[in-house]
Amino acid sequence: MDLRFTPEQEAFRAEVQAFLAEKLPRRISDKVRAGRRLSREDMAEWHATLNARGWLANHWPREHGGPGWSVAEKFIFEHECALAHAPRIVPFGVNMLGPVLIKYGSEAQQRHWLPRILDGSDWWCQGYSEPGAGSDLAAVKTTAVRDGEHYVVNGQKTWTTLGQHANMIFCLVRTNREVKKQEGISFLLIDMASPGVEVRPIVTLDGEHEVNEVFFTDVRVPVENLIGEENKGWTCAKYLLTYERTNIAGVGFSVAALGRLKQFAAKQQKRGRPLIEDPAFAARIARVEIELENMKTTNLRVIAAVAGGGVPGAESSMLKIRGTQIRQEISSLYRRAMGPYARPFVDEALDEGWEGTPVGPEEAAAAAAQYFNNRKLSIFGGSNEIQRNIISKMILGL
Repeated sequence: MDLRFTPEQEAFRAEVQAFLAEKLPRRISDKVRAGRRLSREDMAEWHATLNARGWLANHWPREHGGPGWSVAEKFIFEHECALAHAPRIVPFGVNMLGPVLIKYGSEAQQRHWLPRILDGSDWWCQGYSEPGAGSDLAAVKTTAVRDGEHYVVNGQKTWTTLGQHANMIFCLVRTNREVKKQEGISFLLIDMASPGVEVRPIVTLDGEHEVNEVFFTDVRVPVENLIGEENKGWTCAKYLLTYERTNIAGVGFSVAALGRLKQFAAKQQKRGRPLIEDPAFAARIARVEIELENMKTTNLRVIAAVAGGGVPGAESSMLKIRGTQIRQEISSLYRRAMGPYARPFVDEALDEGWEGTPVGPEEAAAAAAQYFNNRKLSIFGGSNEIQRNIISKMILGL
């Protein structure tokens, strides 16, 4: 595989850079750069801007609304978006459910749901994890019992990211308790406005309301909202997770974060010289930069496998492990570079329009929050311990 970019691909890079310079609102990129909170309106605005250009679902086939990009073009686009401080697209509809619908959905389901993902009519969230069923997703207990032309759903989901904004949720539900646990799961689409759905906030260690609990009490869901066959949802779940884990790796965002870290460390002084010249600190930056370059190559291979019609296996787990470790290390080095300024955490400083007095460098406001938030990266999407088990089974046969 030739990892060098062609002149045509470099021209595409210039096109992407020009688009970002023109269409990415400065107020949104400033928020991303400084680690401030993005509102639902901010995220929806960028979603609509990319969709208007036809660049939103850049890994979808052209016949379903994708741009038909090559592996390299997709990589370049995501890389340049990160460098420009563009917000990450909310992944649940575009990056997770979309590929599942394209592969396993009926033609009628594709015609109905895919355009609504693109135009923002539906904001999706993910109903996978439950109390006692996180990395071991096959242990889900939320039930869906067939009653005529509906399923009646009862149970609970947890860690539902941005569920407070969503109008739809895709869920793993148990439809058969008498078989092997992986064989009794179905993949169901549920309207969050249905009677019996309740969303409760979870406030995390960094003070954010990003995740939620979702409760289902006798929720009636049309049978036509079943994706694939009944009791075959585990196949959809595994397919979706390969996309989620690759997305969690966040290669482009790590590249951008590392660049900001190096610039910041070049300005900070330690014993009369720039921090980046401190041997111990420089060694840690060099180590994470080498690991990041290796991960970029692996990411290209995974994207190439998907573009060729395959499904990434152990590679997506490798990306998930190394990607989350690298992002955590960069946020840790940020805090170390800021020294005592990383300790104060003024929650209001992350809101748009805050007019208080900054404590230390501008970047310090979000340092603690980002560090704590990034601790979850190695847990969600299947913990890194589970990913190592997957790698050992798929490659070593253990």
